[in-house]
Amino acid sequence: MTIRVGTYNLHGMRDSVPALTRVIAAMRADVLCVQEAPRLRRSRRGALAAAAGLRVATPGRVGGVAVFTGPRVRVLHAESHALRLFLGLERRGLALAVVDVAGARLAVGSLHLDLHDSARVHHAAEAVALMERAAGRFGATIVLGGDINEQAHQPAWRLLAGRLADCHAVAARERQGDRAPQGERRGERERRGDGAEIAPERPADEGLTFTSARPAVRIDGVFAAREAHVVSCGGVDASSADLAGASDHLPVVAELRIGH
Repeated sequence: MTIRVGTYNLHGMRDSVPALTRVIAAMRADVLCVQEAPRLRRSRRGALAAAAGLRVATPGRVGGVAVFTGPRVRVLHAESHALRLFLGLERRGLALAVVDVAGARLAVGSLHLDLHDSARVHHAAEAVALMERAAGRFGATIVLGGDINEQAHQPAWRLLAGRLADCHAVAARERQGDRAPQGERRGERERRGDGAEIAPERPADEGLTFTSARPAVRIDGVFAAREAHVVSCGGVDASSADLAGASDHLPVVAELRIGH
């Protein structure tokens, strides 16, 4: 069973809502993890989800995170958790939904980490523990999407990628392997006629997510339990005007194969 799981920071819906709706619809996500959803006017997140053909699956508004689900998804259970409070920092949360898609069960979490280093690491570990507990209870495969607010070489991202698979990194490695010359796949470097090595091709899709107008860093991602097969992971086929106008982040969508 192939399932599309996305993550998207909505920037509080402070930008173009029509553009945001079009981008979310273009994601074609079965499950969408959102961050910076409106907290005070929760009806706005429900209206946005409905306009894009989705519905809000998780309760609460702690941390501005939520999980949206599509029409072929059945929600079995939903939770909203307040993560440990760090004095002087914004309250962070985890939105978690256990879903069934044609018999495949997923525990999907939406997370938005802080700008403070120590808080990010603690909350990443706390979120994974909560996800593992829910997944074990329901026999579900973990998928976590979020705005990590740091890059892949930094501690919180490394913690997440150590416990789960960084879907974009997995997909990028597979794409590079498919493109590599046969000799290079065996570990041999391709050489020019004069014997000099040819540098490997740089991936065309580096997965950069921030800012949407001038993407420079990859700070948003989808992470999945290693039993899930990553079919693809990347951006969305939407116009550059809509992507820049909808939010200050770019969305990420992972296509995952669960089971056989």
